[in-house]
Amino acid sequence: MKALVIDDSRAMRRIVSRLLHDLGYTTEEAGDGQQALDRLAEESFDLACVDWNMPVMDGLSFVYAVRERREWRDMTLMMVTTESEHDQIVRALAAGAHEYLIKPFTPDALKAKLDLLGLLPARETA
Repeated sequence: MKALVIDDSRAMRRIVSRLLHDLGYTTEEAGDGQQALDRLAEESFDLACVDWNMPVMDGLSFVYAVRERREWRDMTLMMVTTESEHDQIVRALAAGAHEYLIKPFTPDALKAKLDLLGLLPARETA
């Protein structure tokens, strides 16, 4: 499975990418919503982990843009952000995000969200 990690913090992109890789994902990274839209024009992803606060295009605007395009509607969107107010969570979910994970989070919390979404890749056994 393929995931796009969208965050303006390089360190956070690397952390989320590493956790997803450990769960069996291949990952690509984008520093803002516009870079992510450009990546989506080139290839498809099963999952996008989206920060809210980014320059150029924020995460909520990215969610709206993705949901406007028929060819991207099947991609699962999970907000991964420090924004923890109930109103913001409701806005993101209403815009089309499937889940919401508040930073800081544990690897187990990320895994549990992916399990809830049915997005834990099957791991090969030796």
